[in-house]
Amino acid sequence: MRKYENLLLLSPELSAEERQGILDNLIAIIEREGGKILEMDEWGMRDLAYAVRKMDRGYYVLINSVMPGPAVAELERNIRITDGIFKFVTVKLEDVEEVA
Repeated sequence: MRKYENLLLLSPELSAEERQGILDNLIAIIEREGGKILEMDEWGMRDLAYAVRKMDRGYYVLINSVMPGPAVAELERNIRITDGIFKFVTVKLEDVEEVA
């Protein structure tokens, strides 16, 4: 299994419940595909360097997870079709032999 880092930029117009619903859905996808969440770090509302969809602020979330390679494609597909997620980036960090 491989270790991945996902950085998400969520809409500042989402309520706390809507944000949590999106994150719960992404966690469920990772776990359904055989992965595991290692850490989720909510950075909160931040100013953006440039406007994204005419917004000057965004809510950042960093997710560290371990999952098989094909699960990344499914996760990114769901991220692309989810309303409220402006941008995202997925980075492969390192190979992990076994996660307890």
